[in-house]
Amino acid sequence: MSAASVERLRALCGGPRDGALLRFALASALASAGEAAAAIAELDHALAFDPHYSAAWKLLGTVRAAAGDPAAAIVAFERGIAAANGRGDVQAAREMSVLLRRLQRT
Repeated sequence: MSAASVERLRALCGGPRDGALLRFALASALASAGEAAAAIAELDHALAFDPHYSAAWKLLGTVRAAAGDPAAAIVAFERGIAAANGRGDVQAAREMSVLLRRLQRT
């Protein structure tokens, strides 16, 4: 995503359309742009809106691992697996389980 797209998403934050999906989209764009710290902050906002949002947990774990914080990534994946299982999101739980095992092996 371009910097203009990130700015358009940021402009929506705090307004009536603010929520987990908006923050997730913004975090995804920031992660793609290599802005890990900003992406993590937005994922924290997304999870504050919806702590059971398994895609946000998966992205949070992925970004934290890429940023060199495997311990925090493991915690994110574990919490994400619990959230996914709670919602019956079997595929997300499986994907995070694979990522978690990879981190635990290193």
